[in-house]
Amino acid sequence: MQMAHTQNCTVFKSNAFNTSIEQEYFLNPSCFGDDVAHWLMKELRARGYQTSERPDQEDFGWYFTFHAAGLKHNVVIVYRPAPVEGEGEWICWIERKVGLIGVVLARHKKAMPEAVKTIQDILISSQVISVIRFCQRRDA
Repeated sequence: MQMAHTQNCTVFKSNAFNTSIEQEYFLNPSCFGDDVAHWLMKELRARGYQTSERPDQEDFGWYFTFHAAGLKHNVVIVYRPAPVEGEGEWICWIERKVGLIGVVLARHKKAMPEAVKTIQDILISSQVISVIRFCQRRDA
């Protein structure tokens, strides 16, 4: 499979993570992905990358920070259920972390290729991940 490291978004399928049991701490029902975030953080640490202590959640999913190429990056994880029946899919994108002013001004910086490649390599090499597609976030 050819990778496109400039494509900062990966869509994949996996039945290894929770997509059915809503937890009390979810901000919204069906806000799955905390276990995916923990798993990715563990995989990054095993490869020598520094990550945030724990993932955080937004109303749409989960995210955590890790350092790559000397810069902080956010990894955002969202679960998209199947439209009717069947297996949904996970959407994971990487973006450079911006400060408060960047957030207020809605500025997004491109992730460094090392950050994108590292996440893609983890997903590609995992036996619990299938049907991987690389894209830009807007195309997910």
